[in-house]
Parts: sequence; C-alpha cells; structure tokens
Amino acid sequence: MITEQLVPSPVGPLRIAATDRAVVAVEFAGRVSRGNDARRGPNAVTRRAARELADYFAGRRARFSVPLDPAGTPWQRRVWAALRRIPHGETVTYGALAARAGSPGAARAIGGAVGSNPIAVLIPCHRVVASDGLGGFGGGLARKRALLAIESARR
Repeated sequence: MITEQLVPSPVGPLRIAATDRAVVAVEFAGRVSRGNDARRGPNAVTRRAARELADYFAGRRARFSVPLDPAGTPWQRRVWAALRRIPHGETVTYGALAARAGSPGAARAIGGAVGSNPIAVLIPCHRVVASDGLGGFGGGLARKRALLAIESARR
C-alpha cells in the first residue's frame, strides 16, 4: 500500500509517496498525480522523509538517509544512483554525469533518465545542468534556481 503526505517547502508543496519500507515518489504538488492507488495520510516513512526535507530546507541536512525505491529501468536506476553521488551544493553537466554513470557520450540518454526521476529533491536531479546553461527541470526553472540557491547558500 502506498501512502501520501503533503508537506510545505520553500519551493512549494511536496507530495511524498511511500510504502511501509521506502519513498517511491516526491513530486511538486499540482504537477503529477499518483492517482487513486495511494491512501492519503502519512506513514512512518513519509514522516521521516518530511523531517529530512524540513531539515534540508532549514540548512541542517545535506544528505538524506530515508530509504528510496524509485521505479525505473536498470539504466534509470544507475543514473539516479549517480545523481545521489553529486555533492550537496555542486552541479554537474549531463555529459559529466554520463561519464560518472559509466556511459561517456550518452548525455542525451542521461537527460531522459534525469527527466524521469520520480523522487525530486531526495534524488537531486536539480544539480544537473546543461553545458551551455541551466538546462531544464520538471518542476520548472524557478524551482531549480531556488533549490540550487538554497544549497549554494549553505556551502
């Protein structure tokens, strides 16, 4: 059973979805709906994720320890694991991330995997930028800029 919890944040409300073992999604509220398969209300995992996110936004946390279980292909999971290794407050280009994920030259494919990340903020896709600028972001460029500013202010 997946449960959902809506939490406030400086970048707008976040919807956390989790099983009793791991977070399966963090979405910007209003952007994507998990549908009718989720029960409203927190569980232990969504509460833990909410605490960690609150600590992150308050500048008390740079790494997350809540268990994550994003649904994706083996390729996507490899890219998402590489995203989690980008240090807090730093950015990398899609090309550099491709090299880190063991697929140099696959920047376009990396972009597709980054764009399909189901766990915003906890898997920091906002830290990936285009070689010629900010690049895109599923939550919108204003949120991407805000997340990067939050992290750079605490470095």
